[in-house]
Amino acid sequence: MPKVKLTDLVLRDAHQSLFATRMVTADMLPIADKLDKIGFWALEAWGGATFDSCIRFLNEDPWERLRKLKTALPGTPIMMLLRGQNLLGYRHYADDMVDKFVEASAKNGVGVFRIFDACNDPRNLQRAAQAAKKTGKHVQMAISYATTPYHTKEVYADLAKKYAEFGADSICIKDMSGLLKPYETYELVKAIKAKTDIPIEIHSHATTGLSVATLVKGAEAGAEILDTVISSLAMGTSHSPTETIVESFRGTEYDTGLDTVKLLEIAAYFRDVRKKYAKFESSFLGADTRILVSQVPGGMLSNLENQLKEQGASDKIDAVLKEIAAVQKDCGYIPLVTPTSQIVGTQSVFNVLFGRYAKITAETADLVTGRYGATPAEVNPDLRKKALEQMKYTDALTCRPADKIPNEFDKIAEEAKKAGANTDEDVLTYAMFPKVAPEFFKNRSKGPVDSGSFAVKPPAPAPAAAAPAPVPAAPSNQPAKYVINVNGTDYNVVVQPAGSIAFAPAPAAAPSPAPASAAPAPAGGTVIPAPVAGTLVKYAVNEGEQVSSGTTIIIIESMKMELEIKSTAAGKVHFLVPTGTQVASQQPIAEIG
Repeated sequence: MPKVKLTDLVLRDAHQSLFATRMVTADMLPIADKLDKIGFWALEAWGGATFDSCIRFLNEDPWERLRKLKTALPGTPIMMLLRGQNLLGYRHYADDMVDKFVEASAKNGVGVFRIFDACNDPRNLQRAAQAAKKTGKHVQMAISYATTPYHTKEVYADLAKKYAEFGADSICIKDMSGLLKPYETYELVKAIKAKTDIPIEIHSHATTGLSVATLVKGAEAGAEILDTVISSLAMGTSHSPTETIVESFRGTEYDTGLDTVKLLEIAAYFRDVRKKYAKFESSFLGADTRILVSQVPGGMLSNLENQLKEQGASDKIDAVLKEIAAVQKDCGYIPLVTPTSQIVGTQSVFNVLFGRYAKITAETADLVTGRYGATPAEVNPDLRKKALEQMKYTDALTCRPADKIPNEFDKIAEEAKKAGANTDEDVLTYAMFPKVAPEFFKNRSKGPVDSGSFAVKPPAPAPAAAAPAPVPAAPSNQPAKYVINVNGTDYNVVVQPAGSIAFAPAPAAAPSPAPASAAPAPAGGTVIPAPVAGTLVKYAVNEGEQVSSGTTIIIIESMKMELEIKSTAAGKVHFLVPTGTQVASQQPIAEIG
């Protein structure tokens, strides 16, 4: 039995970190047999953002992916990343939902549950750990690592002891951002070993360039398992190369016993697969030491870049990375891992675009008022006060958040069946992403997308210009709205009365007609534009209702977070686009008059 064992992350965290979680199952299965025969301790292949990506982008059933991978990997346990009481969604779930999800995951193929909580709040982990223990599978509880004035090796060691008392079979030091330094890792592993004797696994992203040395020092301190990625999907925002670690320990007491020649065959396969996903690649491919300050996780970087592109703000990445450190501190030095990384990242984007906390997402408000659990340190009191006022909460929560959530599986099952769910797994899919799942259920029969369709194609020759249809002139005091086609792509163009122009990609599909109840646009009204690109989720008031300036009138989902859109004037509200519509930044969505 080798002293050091390896878990390879090529089927989950590698592509989540490097190309926004877009790898399809069809690109995993051909190499599964070779992966299975290497002798890895486990293969991380499910959970994290893969579930969301499957139904949101790939038209894949994530449960079917799990079943196919289990069949193709009979000799190697499949590890999943589970967010404690959050499961795989972006909110806390009732205990009955946690039990059902964990049971279904084990039944469909998960062999190792890596369970973490973004707040490192043990109360948010205990139920998931108990549910996983009941399945008889390996339960690994993770410490979300951060470097802040609050976090010390003694704090982490006490946390590991608590997890061992919960029945954890192993402990993971989960370093999402590459912040673990080699000698600090040595001391941290020793501190944990002094308080518990269960195995320790180290998970450290390569983003800052520290990870190879960190894994070596962790092994020297007594860590039994290390996370690596096959070399062709390693480094950058991903992880240390598997072959590099294997060869580093070759002939030593830490020799993994793995065959480098066979590993190189796998690396060659993924080298070709990676080319298909070039359009999603993160530009952070080397060592980025800015992350030592911003602490952005590897998986978040590529998604953050894509989100900024959607907002037409790619040039703001450095400002956002700087802002993240300030927001993290205001949020009680919260570790940055899903969902807190997404919450803090999105809030930082909004702060850069609109001013610090001028627009607070609903998720940020919930985070700083205890709805996600206890934060490691005290939250900025001014931010908490503003969040309480925005959400109309009487006070911050101090109990376990799930204590306030009644059992919900049966209720959600009824909703899910109306939305097209056919199985208990479908119900769980709906529970995780109720806004995305119905569309997936509707289109599932079409089958998964072909990764070949991701290839960047040269632009088609421009078609002969067609004479534009005459467009009725807009009143002089109203914005004129046009859709202009350039080389086959539609763009929304809004010309304001003063002559300024807002120019943004139009939705992929033609916008749905306005609700039948919508009144004619009022003359001389105030236009309310979408501040960011996203989906108009719901109206917060009724069509034609009299509202005051500052009243929330619309909820937009942008970057997976909900943002309240407020009226900037008093008057009757007239909605210009229906719910469910994809809107571009600065697209008019309502008028007040």
